[in-house]
Amino acid sequence: MPEPRPHTAVSPSPRPSAAPADRPRRTWAVLAAACAGQFLVVLDVSVVNVALPSMRSDLGLSALGLQWVLNAYTIAFAGFMLLGGRAADLFGRKRMFLVGLGLFTAASVAGGLAAEGWQLLAARAVQGLGAAVLAPATLTIVTSSVPPGPARTRAIGTWSAVGAGGGAAGGLVGGVLTDLLSWRWVLLINVPVGAVVIVAAVLCIREGRGAEGRRRLDLPGAVLATAGLAAVAYGIVQTEQAGWGDAATLLPLLGGLALLAVFVAVEARTREPLMPLKVFRSRPVSAANAAMLVNGSASFAMWFFLTVYAQGVLGYSPLEAGVALVPSSLSVVLGSKLAPRLMALVGARDLAILGALVAAAGFGWQSLMDADGSYATTILGPGILMMLGVGLSITPLASLATSGAAPGDAGLVSGLVNTSRTMGGALGLAVLSTVAAARTGASATPEAVTAGYALAFRTGAVVLLAGALLTLLWMPRRAEQH
Repeated sequence: MPEPRPHTAVSPSPRPSAAPADRPRRTWAVLAAACAGQFLVVLDVSVVNVALPSMRSDLGLSALGLQWVLNAYTIAFAGFMLLGGRAADLFGRKRMFLVGLGLFTAASVAGGLAAEGWQLLAARAVQGLGAAVLAPATLTIVTSSVPPGPARTRAIGTWSAVGAGGGAAGGLVGGVLTDLLSWRWVLLINVPVGAVVIVAAVLCIREGRGAEGRRRLDLPGAVLATAGLAAVAYGIVQTEQAGWGDAATLLPLLGGLALLAVFVAVEARTREPLMPLKVFRSRPVSAANAAMLVNGSASFAMWFFLTVYAQGVLGYSPLEAGVALVPSSLSVVLGSKLAPRLMALVGARDLAILGALVAAAGFGWQSLMDADGSYATTILGPGILMMLGVGLSITPLASLATSGAAPGDAGLVSGLVNTSRTMGGALGLAVLSTVAAARTGASATPEAVTAGYALAFRTGAVVLLAGALLTLLWMPRRAEQH
């Protein structure tokens, strides 16, 4: 009778030993796919700005229609963000990432090929919807793919850097594509990039959801939150045309706030709420989101004012204006990448405060701008300081905001982070534009316009100081990312 083989002879040793070697490579592939999705989402907030005149002449858009090329995206993006975040928890992060990116890419095709103004506006709204589904999934994929600790902090730093870089690169990318090709490529460029990212996501990202066994969506909460956020966003963007005291602004603003108040009341009584109010019991989560909203209200407006100042006052072409802001774009990426190392030395809370103070110093320097200033002192120096500070603060705030989330709420909290930043940016641009317009008055001379923008930057510096104070007083000293 033959001697039986030892049990170890059939042990499948090669597979387990290969897994650890493949894990870092797969992790970075997942991180690259998620960050590429985030880059596209943030890029499309600003990339169309320099292409608006070409869109108007080609499609015969009115001034109001031109404004809605921007607003349709912003309102849909802000309004559906919480719903997109909860959908990632309930139905799967990978699935929602692919759904959001697919919608975004398809809408980019439709917008790039639009023959009528209404077609472009509809495409931009669908783009915003796709972005609202995609953006929360990107951060959730990052945090769920990397184990807690320094590696996760570095991953969040990369995500923050790519997102900030996307917003910063909008003017340059839009200027290059519009000048060298046409305005249509501002949208069509998303198609090949989106297709590559979809393939990478299918191959690299593993499915996962935070709410195993819970597949019920809180429909009343979803309707109330989406309608409320969209109405508030609509009211904010109306301020540019109607002002703050007009009924066209006040009605959607007050109506949206009322819907959000009803949403909170409903969520407190729902068994499986869209937004479990318990997430706000975590001081790091609530304080970080509040700081994200306040700081974002100043930093988003910075790109708009600098781009318009460079073109309208200093006489730069769209491409020249985009190139002029490249150092600022690189500094926000540098700040985001330095942040994980500095967090280990000074702590997340203190670094977020330091970043806000550095950004406030840059805003103060920028407020000294004049109508015939040099590039070095009116764009380069203050731009680098402002964006370095923003980069230093984004990573610790994002890390703190997601650190206290239960696994079942990870997508929702990621959506909340993006919502805070987006709504803060929209609100800040509206308020600071009003401040600038009040100072400029009826005059359209370069000196008057510059004086208005200078006041807006001084106001932004005060807002950032308030954000630093809020973080100091509200954020626990020992708040750490887990």
